[in-house]
Amino acid sequence: MNKHFATHDTFVIERNYDAQPAKVFAAWSDPEAKAKWFPKAESFDFRVGGREYNQGGPSGGPVFTFDACYQEIVPDERIVYTYTLDMNETRMSISVTTVEFKQSEGGTQLIYTEQCALLDGHDTAAQREHGTKIFLDKLGEELLNKSTIGKSND
Repeated sequence: MNKHFATHDTFVIERNYDAQPAKVFAAWSDPEAKAKWFPKAESFDFRVGGREYNQGGPSGGPVFTFDACYQEIVPDERIVYTYTLDMNETRMSISVTTVEFKQSEGGTQLIYTEQCALLDGHDTAAQREHGTKIFLDKLGEELLNKSTIGKSND
């Protein structure tokens, strides 16, 4: 018989983007924009109580399921959502995530905080943080590409 246990952890990632908070927020709230840096959602209902759902993974490997529910949305300032992450039929974790968008001199300071209940040793906070940093770096690349469009040289 397998023993079940939960490990609780929190991590915080900060990023500074050369784009205004409204643009960074839009990269999270618009399904087409988000699909450029995060796995494309099969369903995306960006409202309090709405869900974002996607499945995917490496070819021939496990299928990961991300199932999020938006708990609070303050346009251009904050998104709070809960989500589960499954690998095939195994629940890996349940998390509460807060994404804050703060005006900064150079554009936006994004503060990503995730509080995790990691289940039965299927994942670690270090692995989750590493993966999240990769997505946030992709977001930065996408914002950089878009921020040069229509930008004047003054």
